[in-house]
Amino acid sequence: MNSIVITSINSPTQAVKSFAEFNNYQVVLVGDKKTPIHWKCPGVVFISSQDSFNDKCSINKYLPYNHYCRKMLGYIWANKNNSEFIYDTDDDNIPNANWTFPNFDLECDVIHSKSHFVNIYQEFSNEKIWPRGYPLEEINQKSIYEIHKGHSRIGVWQGLANGDPDVDAIYRLTCNKNVTFKNRLPIAISENIYSPFNSQNTLFKKELFKLLYLPCTVSFRFTDILRSIVAQPIMWSLGFRLGFIGATVTQIRNPHDYMKDFIDEIPMYQNINLAYDIAKTNASNPIKGIGNKLISIYEGLAQEKIVNYDELRVLESWLIDMGD
Repeated sequence: MNSIVITSINSPTQAVKSFAEFNNYQVVLVGDKKTPIHWKCPGVVFISSQDSFNDKCSINKYLPYNHYCRKMLGYIWANKNNSEFIYDTDDDNIPNANWTFPNFDLECDVIHSKSHFVNIYQEFSNEKIWPRGYPLEEINQKSIYEIHKGHSRIGVWQGLANGDPDVDAIYRLTCNKNVTFKNRLPIAISENIYSPFNSQNTLFKKELFKLLYLPCTVSFRFTDILRSIVAQPIMWSLGFRLGFIGATVTQIRNPHDYMKDFIDEIPMYQNINLAYDIAKTNASNPIKGIGNKLISIYEGLAQEKIVNYDELRVLESWLIDMGD
């Protein structure tokens, strides 16, 4: 079985209903206190804020309400129910007719660069656009890299989103164009090159489910980006790469206050580079196991006050729930 994990405070959306019709995937929707009490959708497992499943999860007592990180209860459900893949998305991403993902082991284009960061949107658009979590000092610089065919073991596939894609508040406040990305063949990023990935159209393979951890002591606009910073050096240490494909969903975005988004993103803008250095240094240490690497990285992030020290007990509970 495979799982699609979503969190929502809305009545069943078009996206949720569409995903519920997929064969070979079980949709798991995690509610919060703002989610309608009688939420129900055929084909969807609903975990309400009062669901008895929550009491079986060590992490539940630490998860704040009205925070995106409650989505982790859905990941735990999927893991406990023996999912082979977890597809991570939101309730405003409607699957296109071409929704699918490549194999995790394949020959494909691979980006190689001496730079630490790459703007992957360059491969899918001629517009000036960058993904949320891309360092601001890089956005006026064209990424310089070479592409060669090669074998890749992909650990995480990130699909793009047409319409209102994943960009930061600065893009939305200054440009805010709707976007249709170009189609291209799948592309992977080689080791030691960072690109942010999000939680909106993303497929994880079973060996890396622990990397789904969403930090709880940072803002909603930073949590999945920080996850991507932490995850990539760990993936490299295990022989996996991050892969990208073109748009397979269309985002019809739920209402947002762009200035509030901007304020929530300020710690992200300020800490991207330092967080990357901490993650890369600690992931490369000769400690074994994803859980130990995660703890080492988050200890470093706490020392630099990027997360609070409370994050460590949440992470430890997560690892217990995930079978570490």
